[in-house]
Amino acid sequence: MEQLGIDNALTAQKAFFRKGTTLELSYREDALNKLKKTLIDSEQDIIAALKSDLRKPDMECYTSEIGMVIQETQYVLSNLKKWAKPEKVKSGILDVASKNYILKEPYGSALIIGPWNFPLQLTLVPLVGAIAAGNCAIVKPSELAKATSGVLAKIVRSAFEDGHVTVIEGGVEVSSYLLDQQFDTIFFTGSPRVGKIVMEKAAKYLTPVTLELGGKNPCIIDKDVDIEITAKRILWGKYLNSGQTCIAPDYLIVHHEVKEKLYKALEVWVRKFFGEAPKDSPDLARMINQDHFNRVVNYMNEGKIIFGGEYDQQDLFITPTVVEVESLDKPIMQEEIFGPVLPAMTFSSFEDVREIVYRNPNPLAAYLFSRDKTLIECFLQKIPFGGGCINDTIGHILLHELPFGGRGSSGIGCYHGKHSFDTFTHKKAILEKNFLFDLPVKYPPYGDKAKYVRMQVMKKNMKE
Repeated sequence: MEQLGIDNALTAQKAFFRKGTTLELSYREDALNKLKKTLIDSEQDIIAALKSDLRKPDMECYTSEIGMVIQETQYVLSNLKKWAKPEKVKSGILDVASKNYILKEPYGSALIIGPWNFPLQLTLVPLVGAIAAGNCAIVKPSELAKATSGVLAKIVRSAFEDGHVTVIEGGVEVSSYLLDQQFDTIFFTGSPRVGKIVMEKAAKYLTPVTLELGGKNPCIIDKDVDIEITAKRILWGKYLNSGQTCIAPDYLIVHHEVKEKLYKALEVWVRKFFGEAPKDSPDLARMINQDHFNRVVNYMNEGKIIFGGEYDQQDLFITPTVVEVESLDKPIMQEEIFGPVLPAMTFSSFEDVREIVYRNPNPLAAYLFSRDKTLIECFLQKIPFGGGCINDTIGHILLHELPFGGRGSSGIGCYHGKHSFDTFTHKKAILEKNFLFDLPVKYPPYGDKAKYVRMQVMKKNMKE
């Protein structure tokens, strides 16, 4: 779309919002129901597109893409009336006769920039929150997942009125031009490097931003665990979407006493999951493009390959690989891998773990496998991260009630369920009074009125 087309789309959207149509709760519900129906009707087109872009298995197409959006939409529809109600607030000491409440107000025009790794889910789940809160939206899918971008555009055209939601396709130049425009809120999912650009551009208009970024997600394995279950759960989380998952375990920190047992279990479960020839398995996705393929393959040279190590450049295939590393100074231990190569280091004490994790602070996710309550408590209290699991991986993203988001370099803000509604909502504080009663104590001359106020404050303090 040319710049003039983008300008016209944004102008139409702002005009649509000013009509007030999206302020009606029934309109939002109708739009979300239509989106859900369109998704269900488009299931085969979506699967074909995801296979074209990433060769995703049918199971992953549904569980981590289509099904997640449908479930999110239904959950929001089931709770929207409750979330949208004004919240009552108690009166203060100087305004005892007031009525106080919080109104839930949409920002207006939202820009949602989606990523390529889960191109349907990570684009539409934020959109569901934006629509639920009463916003209009311009959606920019990733140009790297070209087939899915095209299907997304068709879904949006079918589900939403012109001006309510618009998909704008294109490359980096389109994203850059969009970010130069004045939106009321921006939601971006992608890399920390681009997240900084988004935040810098948003600063021109003081536009609020939600940034869902990435990071090196540690997976810590204590000595007192069920090795078989631990290995199985780690592999599922790591090799989902061929490791191209922002919350995948990025590296292992294994207690030195169970290192060899874990390596063996991991190798056994790789064969159980994907067979003796993983390339022939229908359950492994492919790398998104040649650049990402080359980057991930290069990591294999930075440590000792425990198993795996095979790849096919023409097919963009990399077999599940575990690499034992010793140095924290290698790129494999400094960069987010985003692929099916899993580095591993060992530890003896929790201080070892902290030292390793603190080299890449504030990961989007962190995982601990342990039965040790003290270690679990140390992990939760002393290692900052966005969200995570104890004795599992990935699962926290599947619960609507849990917020999903990072901190610091891994993101700003959160979403999912009510958290999505809140992310796209301005909370407007209102104090409302009548003319029948006016407390004289707050007006000058003050005299000894401070004593009365102090007494009321102390009474309230004692009650609470």
